[in-house]
Amino acid sequence: MISQRLHARVFVCTRPVDMRKSFDTLAHVVRTDLGRDPLSGEVFLFLSRTRRTAKALLWDGTGLCLYAKRIERARFAAPWRDDGQPVTLTASELALFFEGSNLIFRMPLSPPTKTLQLVAPTSTPSR
Repeated sequence: MISQRLHARVFVCTRPVDMRKSFDTLAHVVRTDLGRDPLSGEVFLFLSRTRRTAKALLWDGTGLCLYAKRIERARFAAPWRDDGQPVTLTASELALFFEGSNLIFRMPLSPPTKTLQLVAPTSTPSR
């Protein structure tokens, strides 16, 4: 499941995608449009033109997984952008997106990720 991959980065395709596409053609979109490797363990999110259907593609270590959801009463938030900048989400934001939250893509909902840098202790001269 996607929820078990909390450390995975989520990349969003910023143009509508035909939801008839499956594993291989979506993997091709990941390579060509997003410039990423579909076997990297990252999650890739795609939306239909009407924003009623979304698919997430990910490699779980043994094969490609494809998750799909069709929302009934509303529309998914629109990630459409023309500036060429990649759109990324956290796992928490992805969960909110699939629940139909309209706040996704409007404002950052998760704090920026910080990387920890480990520093080796310096030895002090003994007396």
